[in-house]
Amino acid sequence: MQQDILINWSPQETRVAVIEHGALQEIHVERTLERGLVGNVYLGKVSRVLPGMQSAFIDIGLERAAFLHVADVWHKPPEGESLSQARQSQPQIPIERQVFEGQSLMVQVIKDPIGTKGARLSTQISIAGRLLVFLPQDDHIGVSQKIPVEQRDALRRRLQALTGADTGQSGGFILRTNGEDATDAELTDDIAYLRKTWGRIRQASLALPPRSLLHQDLHLLQRVLRDLVGEETVSIRIDSREQHDRLLAFGREFMPAAAAKLQLYKGERPIFDLYRIDEEIARALGRRVDLKSGGYLIVDQTEALTTVDVNTGGFVGARNFEDTIFKTNLEAAQAIARQLRLRNLGGIIIVDFIDMLREEHQQQVLGEFRKQLGRDRVKTSAGSFSPLGLLEMTRKRTRESLAHMLCEPCPVCQGKGIVKTARSVTYDILREILREARQFNPREFRIVASPKVVELFLDEESQHLAGLSDFIGKPISLQAEVAMAQEHYDIVLL
Repeated sequence: MQQDILINWSPQETRVAVIEHGALQEIHVERTLERGLVGNVYLGKVSRVLPGMQSAFIDIGLERAAFLHVADVWHKPPEGESLSQARQSQPQIPIERQVFEGQSLMVQVIKDPIGTKGARLSTQISIAGRLLVFLPQDDHIGVSQKIPVEQRDALRRRLQALTGADTGQSGGFILRTNGEDATDAELTDDIAYLRKTWGRIRQASLALPPRSLLHQDLHLLQRVLRDLVGEETVSIRIDSREQHDRLLAFGREFMPAAAAKLQLYKGERPIFDLYRIDEEIARALGRRVDLKSGGYLIVDQTEALTTVDVNTGGFVGARNFEDTIFKTNLEAAQAIARQLRLRNLGGIIIVDFIDMLREEHQQQVLGEFRKQLGRDRVKTSAGSFSPLGLLEMTRKRTRESLAHMLCEPCPVCQGKGIVKTARSVTYDILREILREARQFNPREFRIVASPKVVELFLDEESQHLAGLSDFIGKPISLQAEVAMAQEHYDIVLL
């Protein structure tokens, strides 16, 4: 599948769009003041150990303390075993026996702070290069799971020879997917670069005080060349000459094949207008996603999970109702997988496809959905249909979703998505005046509210307002405030 990458750069923000066959598939945003932390290495200080949660809070110099779970504390596995094998075969050591308050600890961020949660940390350090991932504390030589099984053993033996694992040189390596066809010279250069980087990190850890940043991962422009460019990539277009030249120099040194696809965009139209990217982003922030057939999706994000509801809408084109449902679900399976990538939705996701009576239809929709999820760069796992017809899945979450990055809760509804009706607000005001009349004895009550609420008091609710005024024996006046939200009001005692 052919792929184009568009880069829109400005001093305050970098935006990257991944296009496949003219359709936006992924959007990546990095703001200068809000740069992600995943991959950064810090010298942290243990501020608190929680045996009951088997975790510790680590101060790495951020606004909120970061979080270290016992499962992410590295310890050297027995000879001949990988770390995952050791965790399965040996009982877990309690965290209170591994770390203590006040201890300095080298840690790496594996999840950015999300919402009210601090960053998640690991004491197992990994440094990503162009072709390899370096594991300085481990001796394991591995190969990406995405590389065909029949090629892995040969690649592993080749990597062992190049890294000096056979001669006792320390440190483990994992071959990334884009290193499958790399030459020995390219792999050797990457090995040298990664070991040199680790050397700098170790020196910094000895010289700098706790809460210091020891190593920062590549910024978004550089990660485009490292992580997003593949054989299917036709071009990488960027609209800044200065950043083009910098990225070209970086690419020629570390990723010459990717750098060869880099182009400076000189068009008069903004680069994102070529594929209406801004319109796509605006749609990706909405709840409703229309399907070409006339059906639609409703996507709702909550703190715990994301739900996706599939509806037939105006689609009535199939021969019978069962076929209509099947075709809508098939189209929805493709659209949902794209929306997960586009919105960067993670965690638990519940998909409510339209109920299908035939087992073969269910399996076809499930197969199509899993096929589309297979295109995702992020790890996903999808189950089968539940007895209620729901499909549960997970998608690894390492950074904020697109909506959380670009938006904030509405100041009027506080993120609920709904506000009280004007009539409900009028009744709240009447109750509040009655409550205050029992406590205070002002000369007059004045209601300050939105024009819609005041209008209702002057029209349909005027009788109730007059009745309350007679009951408490005080006049009640009205004042419309255009800037006031519908739910907000003030009762002034005069």
